[in-house]
Amino acid sequence: MSNYSKEKLHHALKHFFGYDEFRLTQLPIIESVLDGEDALAIMPTGAGKSICYQLPAMLLPGITIVVSPLIALMKDQVDALQANGINGAFLNSSQSTDEQRRIIQEAQRGNIKLLYIAPERIPANSEAFFDFLRKLNPSLFAIDEAHCISSWGHDFRPEYLKLAVLKKQFPGTPVIALTASADKVTQKDIVEKLALSHPKIYISSFNRPNIHYFIQPKRDAFRHILEYVKKHKDDSGIIYALSRASTEDIAGRLHEAGIKAAHYHAGMDAGERSRVQEAFQRDEYRVIVATIAFGMGIDKSNVRFVIHHDVSKNIEGYYQETGRAGRDGLKSDAILYYSFGDIMKLRKFAQIEDNPQQSAISQKKLQLMQEYCEHEGCRRQYLMQYFGEQFPAYCGSCDYCLSSLEEKDATVSAQKLLSAIVRTGERYGAGYIIDFLRGSASEKINPAHKDLKTYGIGKDLKREEWQWMVQQLLYHRFMDKTDDQYATLKLNEKSWKILKGESQLKLVMKKEKVETAQEEELEYDRELLKQLKSLRLDMADREHVPAYNIVADTSLVELAIYLPENFEELKHITGFGDYKISRYGANFLKVIQQYAKEHNLPSRIQFKAPKREKREKTTKTSSKPATSSTQNATLSMYRDGLSITEIAAQRKLSTITIEGHLAAFIGTGDLDISRFVSNSKLEQILSVIKSTGQTAAIKPIKDLLSDEFSYGEIRMAMEHFKRVNG
Repeated sequence: MSNYSKEKLHHALKHFFGYDEFRLTQLPIIESVLDGEDALAIMPTGAGKSICYQLPAMLLPGITIVVSPLIALMKDQVDALQANGINGAFLNSSQSTDEQRRIIQEAQRGNIKLLYIAPERIPANSEAFFDFLRKLNPSLFAIDEAHCISSWGHDFRPEYLKLAVLKKQFPGTPVIALTASADKVTQKDIVEKLALSHPKIYISSFNRPNIHYFIQPKRDAFRHILEYVKKHKDDSGIIYALSRASTEDIAGRLHEAGIKAAHYHAGMDAGERSRVQEAFQRDEYRVIVATIAFGMGIDKSNVRFVIHHDVSKNIEGYYQETGRAGRDGLKSDAILYYSFGDIMKLRKFAQIEDNPQQSAISQKKLQLMQEYCEHEGCRRQYLMQYFGEQFPAYCGSCDYCLSSLEEKDATVSAQKLLSAIVRTGERYGAGYIIDFLRGSASEKINPAHKDLKTYGIGKDLKREEWQWMVQQLLYHRFMDKTDDQYATLKLNEKSWKILKGESQLKLVMKKEKVETAQEEELEYDRELLKQLKSLRLDMADREHVPAYNIVADTSLVELAIYLPENFEELKHITGFGDYKISRYGANFLKVIQQYAKEHNLPSRIQFKAPKREKREKTTKTSSKPATSSTQNATLSMYRDGLSITEIAAQRKLSTITIEGHLAAFIGTGDLDISRFVSNSKLEQILSVIKSTGQTAAIKPIKDLLSDEFSYGEIRMAMEHFKRVNG
């Protein structure tokens, strides 16, 4: 067992990094490392993997060596460490010989706690290099992006195969391998190829609840992207495209439309890539358009959206790319524009010359990516199940779950499609059949086929509608396709019954996506937040670091919510450790105090969730569901006699959000539902809840009730039902 108590570890977390709580599996991972054990940590992007080795580095003697594949990521990590008062440094090819020599000397003097190096700097056989490491007395090796060691992974890097030498040269030094995504085969590869000794494997939830997932048909994609970016004019985002030319084209068109955008790909000069990346980190560019294959390799916490103009080549890559959004925990969007044409392009790239095994792996992963895009169900559930994690069929934050569904009779259209397949001999793929149905004049259409009665009978539907029809028939097994390069469409027993009129076909279709009605807004003074962001940017410019390295957006939002008046109250704000309070606290407090004085606003720090020790004590003595500080603030105002509308106006929130706050207290029994919902309405809502068994998702209940029932009433009735029925 570790010599470090949980209390000491929590104190170190707050002191160095400003957090009150460990997230997911951070604590047991850190305890394993401090016990001298090897570990494999699989945690979602943005969940705090770096804390798992950075905190032990501060407690262990000697230096921690971090192997990282990306120069940009190294710099970002080191900037973040230095902003917390921690001595970190990196060695890579971007530095001059003199700069590298200075860092090596500082490390040898014991003045550096974390040293980041690229995997290619570690030779398989070099006594001089290992003598250098022995002089540093490393207490821990951390291998970041560990999936790069596996040829089964989505981002294989041959230079990672040499890293097993670390364990062989330093058998007594613990090694922690970290990655955001690795299936069981990749996990086994990581353990074996790093020569880890009986490692403990920690797999956190892959769910990123703050990311909302949307798949949209690729129709006039740029126009939709431009509309989205203009609507989110204060947000940073990344747009991924398949080719270098596409990144330049999209970025150029955005720039012409008045958006501060730039492109980023491997064909650019290294200095230019570095300049663009740093400008993006400092919010000088709002949008970066990057190639999917090259990626960004940054740790920018306030990216609010990731848009895929083209499809990713596999789900692991897509998951990591979307994970660049919302690393600070705030709501963010992941939008992918899908077309089957992109899949066809990627199939060519998935063929790896003289490597049939790797080609087969890449093709299979691409097929699963296609299935995800065409899946008629909750996006989040599909992603979670892909990584082996169970998740309900309704998340309430993806394009499927946010859409109204309607059932339509598609028999006639399906008969046209199936007839076309039969008439052309069941020898063609979806693209040809759709062109045939729509009466294409293309030379690729067999002249003999243009004389068939079915030629052109599908002009009433758009190409995308026929593509959707094909996807649905295949998904529901009403039609087959061959599993080869050309994917020919074939009829099966179900198909023939539909074609002969012996059975009908009803398909569930999505209506236009709607915004989530129960989405909560952030409860903060927006003008104050604007002033705090401006102050942060000034400090960041003076220190030549990204603004989010001073403090994250989440910290600024908390400042604007709780209005701390002094240094003691500032300690309760997430992200403010002892170093940041001493370095930046006075400047932030000055702005807050001035704003509060002008608007006659008192500190709200009493509404901040109590510290960990107090919460643990409460949970032992109370069986009531926990309520948050912001919910408590709403309850206090309601008990003071304010109406829901008045509370919403004063707190600058939607009435739906306030109703949600009060619903929580119906669940605890502190409020009676009869104050908000009439008996007749309550009976109808409860009847639907009982018949469906749905007690979590509001929208399925709303769809079964008339328009006179509000989301707030349904949420309150749900809380009442759960309390009464235990």
